[in-house]
Amino acid sequence: MPDLPTPQDAAEAALFSECWDAVLSYADLCTSGSLTANQLATEAFALGMHEARDADFTPVRSSGRRAARLPMIPLLLTAVRTTAAAWEAEGLGHKLDPDLRLWLNSEKAARYTGTPLQRPVALRGLRDMQEADAELLWLAEVEALPLPSVARRLGLDPAVAAQELEQVRGLFRDRCHRAHLDTPMDAECRSYARLLDAVTRSSAADTPDDLSRHLATCVQCAEAAACLRLHGGGLPAALAGGVIGWGGLAYLERRRRAAEVRLGPVRPVIADHDGGDPKESSGRGKVLRHGLLGAAVLISLVALGVSMMPMGGGSGDDTASASQDDRQPVADPTVAVPSADPTRTHAASAAPSSSATTGKPAHDNPDPEPQGTSTATASTGHHATDTDTATPTASTAATCRVSYDLVNQWTDGFQSTVTVSTTQALSGWRVQWSFRNGQKVTQMWDATVSQNGGVVTADAADYNQSVAAGGTLSFGFLGTWSGSNSAPYAFTLNGDSCSLS
Repeated sequence: MPDLPTPQDAAEAALFSECWDAVLSYADLCTSGSLTANQLATEAFALGMHEARDADFTPVRSSGRRAARLPMIPLLLTAVRTTAAAWEAEGLGHKLDPDLRLWLNSEKAARYTGTPLQRPVALRGLRDMQEADAELLWLAEVEALPLPSVARRLGLDPAVAAQELEQVRGLFRDRCHRAHLDTPMDAECRSYARLLDAVTRSSAADTPDDLSRHLATCVQCAEAAACLRLHGGGLPAALAGGVIGWGGLAYLERRRRAAEVRLGPVRPVIADHDGGDPKESSGRGKVLRHGLLGAAVLISLVALGVSMMPMGGGSGDDTASASQDDRQPVADPTVAVPSADPTRTHAASAAPSSSATTGKPAHDNPDPEPQGTSTATASTGHHATDTDTATPTASTAATCRVSYDLVNQWTDGFQSTVTVSTTQALSGWRVQWSFRNGQKVTQMWDATVSQNGGVVTADAADYNQSVAAGGTLSFGFLGTWSGSNSAPYAFTLNGDSCSLS
C-alpha cells in the first residue's frame, strides 16, 4: 500500500504550486535554452526549500524571533542566482545567459554574497521584516497580484488589505533607512543621509541640485533613495533589483505580464518583464525576452530617476548593437557604428515580407525623414554604400499605424512602448525607426533588437511572430539619451512605411 502524503508533503506541494511559475520564469531569463531553464529551476527549488527548512529549524533568538529570512518567492529566486553561480564555477557556464555570466564574475554579483552591511539596501530591508509582512509586500509590489488575491493567499481580511499594505510599505522604508545608515559610507554620503531621508518622505519635496548630482554618481545612495521614496511608482523596481540582482527588471515585467494574462491589466511597471519552446534552442519562444544590463546600478537609478528627477516631455529611444542572445543586446565589436545623422544612409538589407519568418536582425537604413508629414518612407531594400543616397518614395495608403509612447524619462534615460496596428496578417515582423539625437536602446522586451547608428531594428520574438489582420503588436524598451530626446521617425513594418498615431 503506498504511503499516504504527510502534512509536510502537502505543504511543500502547495508551495510548489504557488512558486514554481515564478522560479521557472526567472530561470528562463538566466539560461540559454528552455530545457536548461527547467534544470536550473529544479535545482534552485530544491536548494531554496532546503534553506527554508534550515531557517525554520534555527533556534529562536533571545528576542523571540527566528533568524531572519526572505519570504518564499524571493528566497527561491535568490536560490536560482546561487545555483547559476555554482554552474559557472563548475564549468557549466555555457548553459547560462552570456550577460549573466559576465555579471556573475563582476563586483556587482559579489555584493549579494559578500559582507552583509555591503549588500543592497532593499535585500537587507526585506530580510529584516517579519516574514508575513515581507511576503505581503513582495506579492503585491513585485508579483503584481491584486490585493484580494494576496489577502486570500495570506489569510488576511480583504477589507483591510490595502491598509495593511500601506503599513508594510512604511515598515520596509524604515528598515531600509536603518540599513542605509548602518552601511559603511564615506563622509560625503554620510553628509547627505539626513537630507535624503527628508526629501524622499514627501512627494512635494524638491530635490536640491547638489543631492541630485550626488545621486547620479553614487550607486549606494541611489539604491537607498529608490527604497526610501515610496511614492512615484519606483518601489517594485527597487525591490526586484535589490533582492534578485541580475535580471530583476526583466523579471518584474514578466510577472506584470503574467498577471495581466491571468487577471487582466494591472498597473504598469515604472522604470524600467513565461514559458518556452519544448526543445532546446538559443532562439526559443519566451513570453518575454529581456535581461538586465548592470542590474544593481540600472534598476536603482531607473527607479530613482522616475521618482526624483524631473520628467521630460520629449520621446525617444535606442538600442544596443546586434544581439548575441535574443533577450539581451550585446555589443558586436565587428560592426562599425556610423553616425546617427538621419540624413545619411548606411549599409541596408531588405526587410522580410509580411509572410516571412524573421531571423537575425540586420542593420538596415531608413530613408531620410519626409518633410511636413508624419508618414515614414520605405527602405530602399538594396545594399548601399555610405556614398549612396536613398531616394524617398511616395507612400500609398499605409497598411500600418504606429503609436510611440514615452512611458517615463529621467536625467539620462527613458522607457518607451511601440504599438503597431496592421491591416495585413503577419507570420513574422520587423519594425524599424530612426533617432535624431543619438539615443541608444539598452534593453528591449517582446522583440529582439539591433541598432546601427540612429537606426533601430526590432524583430519579432519566437512567440509573437503571428499577428492577425487588423491586429496589433507591441514591445517596450529602455534607452539612454543626452542633450535632447526627440521622438523617432521613419517607422516601417517589414519595409512598408507606417503612419504615426
